[in-house]
Amino acid sequence: MRPLQISPDTAIKLSEKLGVPLEQLMHMPQHILLQKIAELSKEEPALDQKNADTDAKDPS
Repeated sequence: MRPLQISPDTAIKLSEKLGVPLEQLMHMPQHILLQKIAELSKEEPALDQKNADTDAKDPS
């Protein structure tokens, strides 16, 4: 299995977001990485919506 074909900057950002060591990320099977990215994208809109609701309630 060859390492993922992603840029170093992308690899670092994904590693931080997923909480996975960089070396493990680079050798992760592509289908597993795509699954983890999909899970992340489902979580982020929920967080964004919570932040928007909080901002709307805050009158300051």
